[in-house]
Amino acid sequence: MLDPAEFFECLRGARFDYFTGVPDSLLKDFCAYVSDHAGEQGHLISANEGAAVALAAGHYLATGRYGLVYMQNSGLGNAINPLTSLADEDVYSIPMLLLIGWRGEPGRPDEPQHVKQGKVTNGLLDCLGIPNAVLPQEMDGARALLIRAVTHFERHSSPFAIVVSAGTFGKYEKRKDPDHHEMRREDAIKVIAGNLDVADVIVATTGMTSRELFEHRATTGGRHSGDFLTVGSMGHASQIAMAIAQSRPDRQVVCLDGDGAAIMHLGSLAIIGTRAPSNFKHIIINNGAHDSVGGQPTAAQAIDLTAIATACGYRHVARVKLARDLAAAVSKLRKQDGPALLEVLTNKGARSDLGRPNVRPVDNKIGFMRNLLG
Repeated sequence: MLDPAEFFECLRGARFDYFTGVPDSLLKDFCAYVSDHAGEQGHLISANEGAAVALAAGHYLATGRYGLVYMQNSGLGNAINPLTSLADEDVYSIPMLLLIGWRGEPGRPDEPQHVKQGKVTNGLLDCLGIPNAVLPQEMDGARALLIRAVTHFERHSSPFAIVVSAGTFGKYEKRKDPDHHEMRREDAIKVIAGNLDVADVIVATTGMTSRELFEHRATTGGRHSGDFLTVGSMGHASQIAMAIAQSRPDRQVVCLDGDGAAIMHLGSLAIIGTRAPSNFKHIIINNGAHDSVGGQPTAAQAIDLTAIATACGYRHVARVKLARDLAAAVSKLRKQDGPALLEVLTNKGARSDLGRPNVRPVDNKIGFMRNLLG
């Protein structure tokens, strides 16, 4: 395995002085080291992967020095436009290193939402004309690969991608942030689910939120058929929920969102606010972190999500910090004309023994549609 500190210093020696991207579970130890050692000017966690490509491009234009863009392979979809229409050799010809976590790598067991992306990762990079290689798990090989990437930059002035398999990086413990709030996300989800009507529909965002909702239903004997678990497609749960709300005005539709997911495609709030489905209820659980991929911070607790929602046209907004206020806030949310938003402030972190949904995504879809159409 690679020591994150040694790999970071090797990057520094190769003139990489700017790091940006969206955290990934396979890169979490490296990203944690970057967070602790790159400095505020040298590291920026972006809203989405395409924005990270743009940030690295801006850094190169201003300094002539290389940026590193890290992401999960699922984020390649967000990055394709700026990679092909900005950084590509046939356009502005901007060098940058892409460090891509290889979820769903063929031959390695993984969650169903990663399988397809794992199969096509290398071929997609080839199709984009981006030379790529798998990161060796020993330092001499990694150093040689970085030399190869820099040589490509010097000759072609365009992106180079390094794909990272599971288990490549050794452990690094990020400096622990103190808790600032009273609630845990899992406890908040239990209260939220317990104060919705049995006929209400929930569309839950990717990661820990869907996992904790599923486990809560399994533990309490609740029905899964009213929940759509958006196990992939980070940031898109609100648009799935909005379309359901528009198509089924007779049902209350609750989007159970996360702060990182909401920020990733923040423009969706403007679409929700202007189309204004009255049965759409948006609950953003804000723990200020990308909790499913290492707890890297988001900007969500430094901005006012309720003010943004109001500016976008939401008819009702509220924020809850205390556990004792949450049940009443959820009940009030249900009674409001939507779109309505409730921001729930929680600490980051999840149980180490938290399970995963034991139903296939397609079976979740079938049960959910039967609930809606039956």
